[in-house]
Amino acid sequence: MRFSLNSLQIDLLKKHIGPFLFCFFTLMFLLLMQFLILNIDKLVGKGLPFLVIIELILTNLAYMVVLAGPMAVLVSTLMAFGKFSELNELTALRASGVSPLNMMMPVILTSILLAAFLTYFSNNVLPESNHKARSLFIDIRLKKPGFDLKENIYYDGIAGYTFLVKEIDNESDSLYDVTLYQQPTGNRNRAIIKAERGYLKSESEILLTLNLYNGTSTQFHSRARDGSELIEKSTFDNYRMSFDLSELSFSRSNPKERSRSDRTMRAQAMLVVVDSLENVIEKERLKITDSEVYIYDQDFIEMEIPETFLNNTSTDDSLAFKSKYIATNYIKKLERAKPTLNNSKDELRSYKLSIEKGLTNIEWRKKRISKYLVEVHKKLAIPFACIVFVLLGAPIGIMTKKGNLGVAALISAGILTLYWVSLIQGEKLADRLFITPFVGMWFFNIIFSIIGIALIIQLNTRFKFSRSFSK
Repeated sequence: MRFSLNSLQIDLLKKHIGPFLFCFFTLMFLLLMQFLILNIDKLVGKGLPFLVIIELILTNLAYMVVLAGPMAVLVSTLMAFGKFSELNELTALRASGVSPLNMMMPVILTSILLAAFLTYFSNNVLPESNHKARSLFIDIRLKKPGFDLKENIYYDGIAGYTFLVKEIDNESDSLYDVTLYQQPTGNRNRAIIKAERGYLKSESEILLTLNLYNGTSTQFHSRARDGSELIEKSTFDNYRMSFDLSELSFSRSNPKERSRSDRTMRAQAMLVVVDSLENVIEKERLKITDSEVYIYDQDFIEMEIPETFLNNTSTDDSLAFKSKYIATNYIKKLERAKPTLNNSKDELRSYKLSIEKGLTNIEWRKKRISKYLVEVHKKLAIPFACIVFVLLGAPIGIMTKKGNLGVAALISAGILTLYWVSLIQGEKLADRLFITPFVGMWFFNIIFSIIGIALIIQLNTRFKFSRSFSK
């Protein structure tokens, strides 16, 4: 029986391999297509080297691996255990006294190994890939489009010049009815150059020559004294201009020189940042509590002192300002009471502003701490979903008794939609300090685990939760 059980366990593991690989690469393809669709406008028309685009795709594959892994586990688990139950192998095992949990153990252990690998991958490989991808995106965004003239459309891609061409012969690189607007710089004047035709010649990757024929040049010379312009107009048979295209070329920056965000840092580094932020918060709190004034009274700050008191110059003590504040009523002399009240109000206003500033700084740092802790928990919670989806998917697959892709995909779609929506909303709520990072990232992992364990108990024993609750 032991040999038979081991053989069945190995056979069940093998049934996971095909669906897992198929689902994993299918999801990777879909995620890649989504990435390309969302970013196609940032890549097209930039004249980027092909290897740069390939590098950008490869660096973004890392986060796709972390997302696709748990999803593929759920689909493959539903299919494998659904097929196992569909072929009545579970019934035969139960008749032999073997519990379904024994069949699940190798799959659960494998999911633990996969979760451990994805945790390592998420903490060590993913941050570096995200950092390189972010740096590459910045370099691409800073790159200007290549020199690309179009008919009847103004082109200002080269600094200091604007082109307008009525007709372009792409085969011979000839231009017809050319107008060139030259903007003024330190060593040249504003000018408008028109020509019947022109010819483009690329001297090198960064140097472009434009030869113009049969045209006019109108230059505007500014006069320093009165600010007026002297217009000089001339004709030419041949006019040659050269343009530096170096700023249009793509240049790589060093990723190490760029700062890192929460998604480009390892968990250890983020915990160090969290610790430093907590120390700053503690100092802010001590600064508030160690102040000479422990509370401030809003009513006192807004208290209106009667004009008759402020404008009074009499020395009659009976005209002293009376208020609900006992300390102010001890001041009998008007010449002392007036500045004392005003100074007290000013001091309290200043103290109120310092308190509010301190509380604002504390709240801002708390949000930063929560943001970092969310990423730390996310590096653990998403890989741990591999285990959760086995605990949940195995009993559901056995109960459905359907091992085809359609049923597995349908059930997975519902579970994954609920899971990812909860994860995204949990992250947003945690970032806003409505819930803790742990709750935001682990809530549905815990809920799904409890449901999965309950279903496994129901499959392995005669205990029925529905009967238990009805009693």
